[in-house]
Amino acid sequence: MGIAAVASPIETDALIIGAGPVGLFQVFQLGLLEIKAHVVDSLPYPGGQCVELYAGKPIYDIPALQVCTGQELTDRLLKQIQPFGAPIHLNQVVTSVQRRADGRFDIETSGGIRFLSKTIFIAAGVGAFQPKPLKVDGIEAFLGSQLFYRQGELPDFAGKHVVVVGGEEAAVQCALDAVQDGPHQAASVTLIHRRDDLKASPQSLARLKVRRGQDDIKFIAGQVTGFDSAGGKLQALKVTDPDDTTHTVVLDVVVVLFGLSPKLGPIGDWGMAIERKQLVVDTEKFATSVPGIFAVGDINTYPGKKKLILCGFHECVLAAFGAAPIVFPDRAIHLQYTTTSPRLHALLGVPTPSAD
Repeated sequence: MGIAAVASPIETDALIIGAGPVGLFQVFQLGLLEIKAHVVDSLPYPGGQCVELYAGKPIYDIPALQVCTGQELTDRLLKQIQPFGAPIHLNQVVTSVQRRADGRFDIETSGGIRFLSKTIFIAAGVGAFQPKPLKVDGIEAFLGSQLFYRQGELPDFAGKHVVVVGGEEAAVQCALDAVQDGPHQAASVTLIHRRDDLKASPQSLARLKVRRGQDDIKFIAGQVTGFDSAGGKLQALKVTDPDDTTHTVVLDVVVVLFGLSPKLGPIGDWGMAIERKQLVVDTEKFATSVPGIFAVGDINTYPGKKKLILCGFHECVLAAFGAAPIVFPDRAIHLQYTTTSPRLHALLGVPTPSAD
């Protein structure tokens, strides 16, 4: 029997870790310098923390946009980087980084994707976001079939008995969405939280109060302490209330929204200088202590650091110019303006204005 061939790694000028707003804008700034990039992210969709936590919430401090939501900002950035065709690899955590003698990096992800890159840009926010799990022994066996932790992965609720566990905005909104009139309306919705003190917007809480009053949403104060299953399917949750009474809640789907826990993860093992779980960088190129690796956005630290999307965008510009001599060691790198440069117009696929 022959030995199976090992697929060659994907070769690229730059690998960007993180598909949040800063990571996406890094694609744009690299593209203007003709630096080809791939992007990886641990989440199942682009947008990072901006979509996970602020998808529908207003953001007011993006230049020239009076207001936009986290999802709208992400959509605009995705459209802006389209001319550069950077592939985005989702549901992937970078697990291994090894520097070759020639300065390039061998990189591997949790999904087995391999890269060979001249540079690395870490735009991982405060780390790879992982949902906080429901700590009930054995329930993870139903993950992805009846148990869900991310709103972007939910099944159709139509005609199903849905249980939502959590007490913040995401959980309240999920319960409200499930009872909306229409073809996707759930047969029943139960919201479970350890106490009847929910932390959501006043508007969401007002809507929830109406729905509870109409018995559209049932609320139980208590902790999930067990479950019933049969034939390989989850049948019900056991919920123990503050009076130590256990309730059995029949279900088809359970959505657990306890929030997200950012983890620095394997990044902390790559030999870079770290200060309070953040990567130390200079303010000329936003380079880390490892040559060829740059860090932009909330993942980095330097004197005067401000954790704002706007500041991350600024860092992307200088990091791109810092990487250019590594990618193109024999090329002079000049600053060009998108308003006047025919070369940049060609890269962006836009017409060059006439001289008239």
